[in-house]
Amino acid sequence: MTQTPAPSRFAHVTQWVFDLDNTLYAPQARLFDQVEVKMTDFMMRTLGLDQARANHLRHHYWTLYGTTLAGLMHEHDIEPEQFLVEVHDINLEHLTPDPALRDGIAALPGQKIVFTNGSAPYARRVLAARGLSNLFDGVYGVEDADFHPKPTPQAYQAIFDKAGISPDVAAMFEDDPRNLVVPHARGMQTIHVAPQALLADHITDHTSDLAEFLAQIHLR
Repeated sequence: MTQTPAPSRFAHVTQWVFDLDNTLYAPQARLFDQVEVKMTDFMMRTLGLDQARANHLRHHYWTLYGTTLAGLMHEHDIEPEQFLVEVHDINLEHLTPDPALRDGIAALPGQKIVFTNGSAPYARRVLAARGLSNLFDGVYGVEDADFHPKPTPQAYQAIFDKAGISPDVAAMFEDDPRNLVVPHARGMQTIHVAPQALLADHITDHTSDLAEFLAQIHLR
């Protein structure tokens, strides 16, 4: 289901911020199944844990800190660079280009960026696999936010400062509703991209089909 966007909510928007995972590709691709296995293996090897304990901590840190990496850095002083390289070394062969999504993003007026809790090199690989390369004015990973992840305010401040994002003329597309709280509080339009709609004060719109939603914006 795609909620038809009200034209008045997007008439002023000239800056567009996109999450990557489960936003610029459908969750059915299940890339995070691969990432989670890599994270668990890293934690087992680095922290000397069995698989059950590593899996538990992986999810616990994601819930508590926003990302597993943030928890590992806070609780265990893990250096982030090698972690990011290892966990994003996954197979993307089953991702396919999406011409309709490319057309929808290309037609948006103004500035467009990707802002992910993954790494920027990984994001560029995913964009290439989806046929979305060369559409964005910037691709920002967690390393560009000094390893502060969404939903921490520091992450948004760092990336928005670097990209020159002005929340009063910006919209953000994101699958994790937690990551839309700060943008909404700063005055952005917030679009939840997920199979099921979530009713929440910090979500202005919902879609399960991003390409269709963007096509509706172009009809404003």
